[in-house]
Amino acid sequence: MSRILIVDDHPLIAQSLSSIISDSKVGEVVAMASTAKQCLDLIAIKHFDLVLLDINLPDGNGLDICKSIIEKYPQTRVLAITSFNEYTIIRKMMENGASGYILKNSMPEEVIEGIETVLKGETFLCHEVDILMKKKSDQQIFLTPRETELLQLICEGYTNPEIADKLFLGVETINSYRKNLLFKLNARNTAVLVKIAMEQKLI
Repeated sequence: MSRILIVDDHPLIAQSLSSIISDSKVGEVVAMASTAKQCLDLIAIKHFDLVLLDINLPDGNGLDICKSIIEKYPQTRVLAITSFNEYTIIRKMMENGASGYILKNSMPEEVIEGIETVLKGETFLCHEVDILMKKKSDQQIFLTPRETELLQLICEGYTNPEIADKLFLGVETINSYRKNLLFKLNARNTAVLVKIAMEQKLI
């Protein structure tokens, strides 16, 4: 039976996935991790056929973890299971070596189908993601009003402390927002972030 590792920092979701897999007999959940570090530590000492990987983890993101897993253990398959449904994130996850991408609102049957498909060496996208990926790739990224406001100030050249003062928020909060923006827009640094914002007319 295929050995599966579940990586998710929400215990209820991890447990739910474990139950779905156990009931379907599609594989055996031999371990669960709630952080990027736990995930990489487990993979280093145990063999897994499949890693069900959330993208948003407390100490890292699934995009980098996926890349690391595939580079070091190419025989291990990665299936993303996440709430992120932005085109750029899905594309980056697949570019980094994931064999499939499932949204957390998918039905259990679709999760099982995804696991079976990926374990057979094929690629799987859940229905909602499949539709999204077939749309034109220059689809606008959705930003919250607060993120748009922050992006505008970043593009105008304000520093994090200056932005914090303007928005009456803590510097740590601004740092967090900025990290989220870099992640959402798949930008390596602030210069790339500004370039993408201009190109995609996000501000």
